[in-house]
Amino acid sequence: MSLRDPSPRPAARLAALRRLLPWLRPYRARAAMAALALLLAAGLVLGLGQGVRHLVDEGFAAGSAAALDRTALALFAVVAVLGLASGARFWLVSWLGERVAGDLRRDLFDRVLSLSPAWFETARTGDILSRLTADVTLLQSLIGSAISMGLRNVLTGLGAFGMLLVTSPKLAGIVALVVPLVVAPMVLFGRREKRLSRAAQERVADLGDTAEEALAGLRTVQAFTHEPVDRARFAARVEESVAAAVRRITSRSLLILLVILLGFGAITFSLWVGGRDVVAGRMTGGELAAFVLYAVMLASAGASLSEVWGEIQRAAGAAERIFELLAVQPGIAAPAAPALLPSPARGRIAFEGVTFEYPTRPGQSALHDVSLVVEPGETVALVGPSGAGKTTMLQLLLRFYDPQAGRVTLDGVDIRGVDPAALRARLGLVPQDPIVFSADAWENIRFGRPGASDAEVRAAAAAAQAAGFLEALPRGFATFLGAKGVMLSGGQRQRLAIARAILRDPAVLLLDEATSALDAESEQAVQQALAVASAGRTTLVVAHRLATVRRADRIVVMEAGRIVATGTHEALVRAGGLYGRLAALQFGEAA
Repeated sequence: MSLRDPSPRPAARLAALRRLLPWLRPYRARAAMAALALLLAAGLVLGLGQGVRHLVDEGFAAGSAAALDRTALALFAVVAVLGLASGARFWLVSWLGERVAGDLRRDLFDRVLSLSPAWFETARTGDILSRLTADVTLLQSLIGSAISMGLRNVLTGLGAFGMLLVTSPKLAGIVALVVPLVVAPMVLFGRREKRLSRAAQERVADLGDTAEEALAGLRTVQAFTHEPVDRARFAARVEESVAAAVRRITSRSLLILLVILLGFGAITFSLWVGGRDVVAGRMTGGELAAFVLYAVMLASAGASLSEVWGEIQRAAGAAERIFELLAVQPGIAAPAAPALLPSPARGRIAFEGVTFEYPTRPGQSALHDVSLVVEPGETVALVGPSGAGKTTMLQLLLRFYDPQAGRVTLDGVDIRGVDPAALRARLGLVPQDPIVFSADAWENIRFGRPGASDAEVRAAAAAAQAAGFLEALPRGFATFLGAKGVMLSGGQRQRLAIARAILRDPAVLLLDEATSALDAESEQAVQQALAVASAGRTTLVVAHRLATVRRADRIVVMEAGRIVATGTHEALVRAGGLYGRLAALQFGEAA
């Protein structure tokens, strides 16, 4: 499912908000308490109007100081309870907003982590991050503020109109004529608000995506003096984002203008009519004062509802984007009844007639009818030009993708029938471009086995020839390595990744250009470490540099997604062909 789908039809406008109910259900007791506090506060607000009426008629007009004191004290008691109820309501709904937002972010992150690499080939990181942050924040604001304010204003508005009818049916009728004129713009502008809000959120996602790409490749940007182009590109995204936001703000401003003009215009007209009734003796001053207060409450509620309606429309757009992401189903998932891998693990790998093409490149086979068996404990190297399919074989074994034809087995079990987590627990990967997380060396190496002891982490680092440079850091293994390991050189990051794989102690070791970033001295040391690490376990090595695979038990030569030759280094050199040409280029050996 694409995350760039157009905005849903109007019929589904607020349906996404109803889907928030499962996240609210665990906290229904607090929601009920917030509702009670809201009802109490709304009732007390309406009681203020009657307090004002008594204050004017029994205190001011009657000239009774005692009655004035009693009424004022009663009014103060109402205000005090109103303050307590409002404070309790605010705390409860704000807590609900924070809690539901936290749960949503957790579930979104869980879903993103479960998706296969195939999905990320077309997804944008900035857009995903925008949904995790900005969109969830809009829903947090909805639950923690907008819904509460909306309900409060609906109750206050309905109650105020009811009190207007009790106080003066004639004046209430004047106000009632204006209500449809206020509601109609809210509905019409609300639809436009949601459409413009979603467009604004998409532009914010574009902004984040552009920034993320530039910052992730900052060294490349600076090395190629590409800063002016990236500045201009980001500035353009900023202008697009601002323009989309201004369109939404303009729509909201027009709505607020109409609501205030109509609402308070009706109050002004009612005051004029009511004032004439007081002058004529048909209404007391207290009744007019109460009417004015209730009319102001009604108009304020209408104006606030127009703003709340805009917030609801924005949140509806955010909810659609969030539930689009939650609706994406993992392309690689555990079967309902997963098969169990044999225990203890042996590490026998078999590719049986495997044909595969990447989802973003249909019609272009990355592998074509590939068959290969790697026996337990055997070290097999995959060599060949770029694009030959070497890394693809590792990705299929890790089950990042499933082949379109054929099958891959581990210890005789088709890996499509195995829980991916159980499969990957038996594999240890050292990628060509190792990832170093924003943490210290302890946490980075322990990523391979979170429960490992400090002694085991040190032993793995020593085996990968990483202990020396890690101990030399200002705080040793506890030194923060910076974002993406910027404190380490390329070769040091590679050795850290090797330590991580060694600590995992897998049945199968996968080395994808694992020594490509090392200097000659470090490469020799790491080769010795990898020789120890691969002893007794199956090892698949992907390499361009043939010097790293000369001692492999077998070398598999690949070209254009096919296996074209298999043998030892010496046999392949004698046979000539593709490997012979590669060897001649790298070693100067005659094919």
